[in-house]
Amino acid sequence: MRIAALSLAAALGAAGCSHSTMTNPEPSSVQAEALKSLPAPEGSKLMSGTLEAFNASCSADLERARAQISTLKTLKSATDGRAVLAAYDEATAAIGNALSRSSLTREVHPDAAFRDAARACEQKADSLNVEISQDRGVYDALAAVDLSKADASTRYWMERTLLDFRRAGVDRDDATRAKVKTLNEEILKLGQAFNQNIAEDVRKVELDPKELAGLPEDFIKAHAPGANGKVVITSNYPDYFPFMTYARDGKAREKVWRAYRQRANPKNLEVLNQLIAKRHELATLLGYPTWAAYVTETKMTRTQQVASEFIDKVAATAEQRAKQEYADLLARKKKDDPKATVLEPWDQDYYEDRLKAEQLGFDSQSLRSYFEYGRVKKGVMDITSRMWGITYVPVKDASVWHPEVEAYDVTENGTLLGRIYLDMHPRDDKYKHAAQFDIVAGQAGKRYPEGALVCNFPKEGALMTQDEVETFFHEFGHLLHHVFAGRQQWKGITGISTEWDFVETPSMLLQQWATNPTILQEFARHHETGEAIPAALVEKLRASKEFGKGLWTRRQMFLAAVSLDYYSRAPGFDTTESLKKLQEKYSPFRHEYRDGTYFQLAFGHLEGYSAAYYTYVWSLVIAKDLETEFQKHGYLDTATTMKYRKTVLEPGGSKPAAELVKDFLGRPYGFEAYRAYLDAK
Repeated sequence: MRIAALSLAAALGAAGCSHSTMTNPEPSSVQAEALKSLPAPEGSKLMSGTLEAFNASCSADLERARAQISTLKTLKSATDGRAVLAAYDEATAAIGNALSRSSLTREVHPDAAFRDAARACEQKADSLNVEISQDRGVYDALAAVDLSKADASTRYWMERTLLDFRRAGVDRDDATRAKVKTLNEEILKLGQAFNQNIAEDVRKVELDPKELAGLPEDFIKAHAPGANGKVVITSNYPDYFPFMTYARDGKAREKVWRAYRQRANPKNLEVLNQLIAKRHELATLLGYPTWAAYVTETKMTRTQQVASEFIDKVAATAEQRAKQEYADLLARKKKDDPKATVLEPWDQDYYEDRLKAEQLGFDSQSLRSYFEYGRVKKGVMDITSRMWGITYVPVKDASVWHPEVEAYDVTENGTLLGRIYLDMHPRDDKYKHAAQFDIVAGQAGKRYPEGALVCNFPKEGALMTQDEVETFFHEFGHLLHHVFAGRQQWKGITGISTEWDFVETPSMLLQQWATNPTILQEFARHHETGEAIPAALVEKLRASKEFGKGLWTRRQMFLAAVSLDYYSRAPGFDTTESLKKLQEKYSPFRHEYRDGTYFQLAFGHLEGYSAAYYTYVWSLVIAKDLETEFQKHGYLDTATTMKYRKTVLEPGGSKPAAELVKDFLGRPYGFEAYRAYLDAK
């Protein structure tokens, strides 16, 4: 998952264009100057300083943006076209960096006062973004620049930018623009509240020690009974997922499952209703039938109808496989409980693990022995270093927001490309999932890219699950995309600024390295003996990954349908009832609406991705087609990895995503590679 700090006005779109005269910048010279004499990458410094300095930096960034807009308005588009674009770009860069820094701070900073200050800064930055996006003078100045002699990436950037302005209501009357601004501010506050309620609501279940039977020994040791003789299991990932996979006691699994699905209840029930209502009001005010129609306009899908058809196409492709997998799991449960007629939602992970162990000889617990966190981290960095000819240099004196955070400079042949930060372990009041956050958007000749991984993995010395290893590769894919794409000439096309439904493609692709036998042999070693992971075990792992693909895909389509449905209708409906109907359509399980559970209230993607959760599988479809080139030539083949870096990663948002893919594959992407993946036995 990637989280980019985009204002509601700036996150909107692509198309439309212009007049007046601007010479073609020379991309080659821009690139040559890109890495000379840039300020050191210290984007995290303000997060580790004083609250006063943090607040002052927010004010300074926003004032810098205002000054650039004032300068822009003094220029003549007919003769100063490039200066007009540069002033606008600098303004958006200043706002963007304030937003990125604040977005990360509110999710990870240990000090509540900093988190509150970050939310306040986000609101101010977003308000300024909306103000600029509705400024007809700015729009007219940009639209009047003659781009006929400009390079393709500049033209593409301006097409997207001018559409963003129109989607923000720049061409509407004063009253409409004022209402758009107010709605954007209300939506931002609601989104922040939605995420805050999820992050701060950690549920706890007290169990007898015997109810941990089946859990790995290291897990049991880490969960010693308290003074009352009870063991506490939380709703945090490192507790929840191992417990649902290994605990033999079905009643204990049910207790933990229910606690997990009660997070953010009841606080987010009304917050979600209001978020849906305000987004619908904004979309209809701007002339769109629904928020989903508004959101999809700037995606690869372009319409909510295409997104809906994609969901149903994928669901239909996976249907028969999912039915067979469910029947297999129920048959296995009947061995333990002959009277069982249904597989409960808290049974799925456990019986999937049992079935894989018994039928495939795959023991996921034994696999964990080869995935000690420190070794996995080194493996991810070593593999990606070899793939792309880069080096990770620890920055011991980097200013960071928590003592556990690590910083590395990414270099290539001694040249600095950017800086990354790893915040990898759970703590109170920290973001509960796994995601990549921008800190600074890199730009040729101006600033280095900086980004952070925020995860909730076990600490050094502890063992990871294979799913966690995949997540590590996935999120690292986002991080390197941010770094490699951080040398474009305009902030508006630098970094991961592609269409949002392509954003997950590079991370989905790198995730495939986590199950590749050659790759695993490179770093997966037994935490006690140092023995490399046996090839036979890797093959069992790969076979085990085949089981459950149908059910997983149908669940993803259920979640995608929920996000699209919630934003494709008028507000005022019962979100739990809608959830129920969609689950009955897409899944054999009744996971999310059982006796007082409210899954949707902790489904954070309803805020960030809103209607576009389908993007994960859309991105996977493209990633599977990209992977065919690595299957032909090798996953560590330098020619292939570097071609991919140059054609897909480095261009950032300088051209449409479909063109990036075509540049790499030599043809348009298709669905067949994904269908073959889904049908594989």
